[in-house]
Amino acid sequence: MQKQYLSILEYLQRQLKGTLSEYEYTHMNYPTPVSQLLGFKLVEIERGMAVLEFHANAEIHGNQQGTVHGGMLCELADATIGTAHSTVMNEGESFTSIDLKMTFLRPVWKSILTASAYPTHSGRTISHYCCEIKNEEGKVVAVAHSAVMTLRGDQAKGR
Repeated sequence: MQKQYLSILEYLQRQLKGTLSEYEYTHMNYPTPVSQLLGFKLVEIERGMAVLEFHANAEIHGNQQGTVHGGMLCELADATIGTAHSTVMNEGESFTSIDLKMTFLRPVWKSILTASAYPTHSGRTISHYCCEIKNEEGKVVAVAHSAVMTLRGDQAKGR
């Protein structure tokens, strides 16, 4: 059977539904190796929007204070924002984060965290995203804001 290219959005939607064929592909790697390593799970995807889930446990992901390390929350936010932005990429395009600002609102010891990313401004080259991370009780534990730059042509090669 011949391989069939899918847009990233369609690829992720089929992957989420469990209907992705071994012959279907897209130009980015999903799930990403780091998301697999950390156990991030895609739970919802739409154009420009993504929701990832993470089973956080301070016994595994903890810092010296005994709570889940803020770097784990940063990685979760960055992965969620990257997944959201990838859904607007065309074949041959890529992207890079320009910045990421985290605000930590409450500690996490053990919880299934849900990260939801959406654009606050979508430009041709620079887009801005917000990502809220909530615990199992639905309380916001952290909020991230990030600017992402879309790369095209020579800038996108090898990225």
